[in-house]
Amino acid sequence: MVTRSDVEAAAKLVAGRVRQTPVLCVDGRDLGVSGELALKLELHQHTGSFKPRGAFNRLLQSPLPAAGVLAASGGNHGLAVAYAARELGVPAEIFVPVTSSPVKVERLAGLDAQVRQVGEHYAEAFAASTRRAEETGALVVHAYDQQEVVAGQGTLARELERQLDRIDTVLVAVGGGGLVGGIASWFDGAVGVVGVEPEGIPTLHAALAAGRPVDVEVGGVATDSLGARRIGDLAFEAATRTGVRSVLVPDEDVVRARRLLWSELRIAAELGGATALAALLTGAYVPRQGERVVVVVCGGNTDPSDLAPHRVR
Repeated sequence: MVTRSDVEAAAKLVAGRVRQTPVLCVDGRDLGVSGELALKLELHQHTGSFKPRGAFNRLLQSPLPAAGVLAASGGNHGLAVAYAARELGVPAEIFVPVTSSPVKVERLAGLDAQVRQVGEHYAEAFAASTRRAEETGALVVHAYDQQEVVAGQGTLARELERQLDRIDTVLVAVGGGGLVGGIASWFDGAVGVVGVEPEGIPTLHAALAAGRPVDVEVGGVATDSLGARRIGDLAFEAATRTGVRSVLVPDEDVVRARRLLWSELRIAAELGGATALAALLTGAYVPRQGERVVVVVCGGNTDPSDLAPHRVR
């Protein structure tokens, strides 16, 4: 279980290591929805996603062995761990599936990490990383189901609470659940939290229906960032304890949300980063009159070349 106290302690520990990312308040009509929206632009965090919050909290709370640190990732978590390891002067070995975005794999190499591509999905990369950790004794930094990692991700919610005078609901994309678990743990039911998932990766949705974390099939456009097969135990506990809701969105609307963020606001989000907005575009989540909704744009590690419209020759 992750508590507000855990998040508060994480915030003190990672202060100066992570950025305070901006909040952009926009008229929802600019994006084809009603009301005023606030966008938490966490894609402007170090390495392009929220993940350094949890990575730094894990590394700073742990003895760092000579073998360094090790992580399995769809890409964003690996980037965060590699960045934190470099900042703290220890080596990093990162396991990613072969389906990871080439943009992310290239950036990993640029952070001096040793990159190993294994399997089609995160679960296969994770299994390989577990075997490797047993061989080397490296510190394992789990992508989403570690106390320190989830508490670190919760610092986003603590920061957000200080940036806005009122928050009614936060919409956040869900993969393995580290971010939604951290946000829910901080707000502890005082603010509505809605987990948004592509229909092809319903980890939280399936778990809530079953009453426990269960494996799901993984597929669709956002698998490189949201492609966990099962929600983390810590996230599931936080979600059920604090009343997190789950909604599903089609892939085509995730793509539409990403393009809207670019065309209307010049925000170059990755597909996982745009998933939360898709809940409003599809009506999967319909705000009440006057409700203050915050959409977390949680990642921007993408190739922006397909965002601009093709020129007619």
